[in-house]
Amino acid sequence: GEQASRAFALFRMSTQGAAIGGAALGGAMIAAMDPGWVLAVDAAAFAVAGALRAFLDVSHIPAREPGGGLLADLRDGWQEFTGRPWLWAIVAQFSVVVAAVGAAEAVYGPLVARDSLGGARPWGFALAAFGVGNLAGALLMMRWKPRRLLLAGTLCVFPLALPSAGLAVPLSAYWLCLVMFVTGTAIEVFGVSWMTAMHQEIPEEKLSRVAAYDWFGSVAMVPVATALAGPVESLVGRSQALWGCAGLVVLVTGAVLFVPDVRNLTRRSETVEVAAAPLVPPTSAEAEGAVGRLG
Repeated sequence: GEQASRAFALFRMSTQGAAIGGAALGGAMIAAMDPGWVLAVDAAAFAVAGALRAFLDVSHIPAREPGGGLLADLRDGWQEFTGRPWLWAIVAQFSVVVAAVGAAEAVYGPLVARDSLGGARPWGFALAAFGVGNLAGALLMMRWKPRRLLLAGTLCVFPLALPSAGLAVPLSAYWLCLVMFVTGTAIEVFGVSWMTAMHQEIPEEKLSRVAAYDWFGSVAMVPVATALAGPVESLVGRSQALWGCAGLVVLVTGAVLFVPDVRNLTRRSETVEVAAAPLVPPTSAEAEGAVGRLG
């Protein structure tokens, strides 16, 4: 109901905090022991995480009727997905945004750090600043409830062009960390707004199918973009390629604002009764965050 956005902000804050803490713990463990043992601990952590699901109480959730099969479920989800212009427009936007950010931060970023910033250490600090920005954005969204959800969220996608531009200059390590912090904060505003909009607008029984199309569309172009990053750099140069990544983010984000539903979809003020409030699977912003932190 009315507390959905705060719940999603808290959920994302906990996952982002765990990602930052996990990276720091992993670095400390690498310094203290053989990397093979660190990977063994990592594997054990996955097993513990899976076992924790045994404590989830889902007895109050009504059993669902069987579907009509895989193809029928895909068709049903596709109809829900394509029937909402705001949904497919933003997923199409993020297919380009995530690809551009992936090429910039996964391929070009480490090269710029090696050649201009002094190595991996400042780039690691920059990625950590992005994660801290995620936490700040989640804290902000626990207090702020923008009325026009998608308009506020989409405007906060524009800063995703800044890291590519900063690497193209390139900025010093200090300024790059500041840019990454601002970007992390901004994209978290989008992430919480997006999850809230999905929760509000998509029927609960259709949510997993729609979220699957969202996730697939958002990351579909990443393999292509990362594969082409090297040849593009050889063709036009690294700085020009990075400016191109920044330009693509601005271009497609500006274009999606022409969709009326993106500008006008509003938060509902009334409490909505639901059988079970779902945790939305990773969505567009989650995908971007994963690429931005190199997984």
